[in-house]
Amino acid sequence: MKETVIERLIRYAKIDTQSDPESSTTPSTEKQFDLLNLLKDELEEIGLTEITLDENGYLFATLPANTDKDLPTIGFLAHVDTSPDFSGTNVNPQRIDNYDGGDIRLNDELTMSPSYFPNLKNYVGQTLITTDGTTLLGADDKAGIVEIMTAMEYLVQHPEIKHGKIRVAFTPDEEIGRGPHKFDVKAFGADYAYTMDGGPLGELQYESFNAAGVKVTTRGTSVHPGSAKNKMVNAITLAIQFQNSMPKESVPEKTEGYEGFIHLMNFNGHIEEAKLSYIIRDHDREKFEAKKAHFLEVEQMVKNKYGEDAITVEIEDQYYNMREKIEPVKEIVDIAYKAMENLNIEPIIEPVRGGTDGSQLSFMGLPTPNIFAGGENMHGKFEFVSAETMEKATRVILEIIRLYEEQAK
Repeated sequence: MKETVIERLIRYAKIDTQSDPESSTTPSTEKQFDLLNLLKDELEEIGLTEITLDENGYLFATLPANTDKDLPTIGFLAHVDTSPDFSGTNVNPQRIDNYDGGDIRLNDELTMSPSYFPNLKNYVGQTLITTDGTTLLGADDKAGIVEIMTAMEYLVQHPEIKHGKIRVAFTPDEEIGRGPHKFDVKAFGADYAYTMDGGPLGELQYESFNAAGVKVTTRGTSVHPGSAKNKMVNAITLAIQFQNSMPKESVPEKTEGYEGFIHLMNFNGHIEEAKLSYIIRDHDREKFEAKKAHFLEVEQMVKNKYGEDAITVEIEDQYYNMREKIEPVKEIVDIAYKAMENLNIEPIIEPVRGGTDGSQLSFMGLPTPNIFAGGENMHGKFEFVSAETMEKATRVILEIIRLYEEQAK
């Protein structure tokens, strides 16, 4: 199984599937179909049924039940797109066998060192897949795809493992917060699901941020600087003043655990107009709403000083804390927990400091906790994944499926 997950990860990682937050289409980039079409063919080869790929990039498939027990239909999901934060073009994965715990030379100019990334020390003796230092790897979430595909193939090859109906979904645009926007929960037909989209070994998550995106536009008046006194209004200056009104400690680099943040993602402009893009994140709904309210308060302050047209703040909620929808069916988390324990994996229950498709799907009627897929240092050139962790994640899928059948009457 180890060589299978390595081969699949390398093959999938080489396909550019980067999503685009500026696009209005679904999927946001046509190239996501390159991997979706490949996966569709592989699902057919493996022997799954009811395979559908719609025009929006949602690929569904079924592994039919092989037991007469009355079991819920369980789904497993992963997303095909990679983050727009760093290049996903011409990915050239590198394989490090029997990692010795030292520096990893990604290319002639770049080294990944455990002195800066101490998490590397957790993988001594294992096989790592890294980047070549020029792109991200895409283990987020192609490792999840690998694990689901490998588990389904294993179940087809081992019919002695009894299971209920299993549904698989590979989806677009998770990295830009739009993964489930056109996901047909009814057509998918699962009672519960799991996203294979977490990080290190043992992660099991059923709490996520509440999330919103914010677009701020400031507008000014351009006048020749030699005669600008009392005439010029510099939109860049207004934008800087707006950013300086945000809380200084509530930023990603100063928060952890259950602490929320406001993150300036992008800033560009000129004298006439400047644009800022933010994301707001908080596990606590009241604190989340307070952060949004702060944006509107600062907007009004700018308008009071410079006029109604000086600034526009647009806030759009993206997803909410999935705990609200999963706690009433907490047994689905308990089964995943037991599956890990059975495999001698220590479950790590912690909140997602981000979002998964399960955040939105849970509110769409499909309770969906998140399970580790193995990726580390995601969304950048230092991303890597352990083959052993991917193999263990695959076995967690199999054990979850087995436990549902075992516990049924």
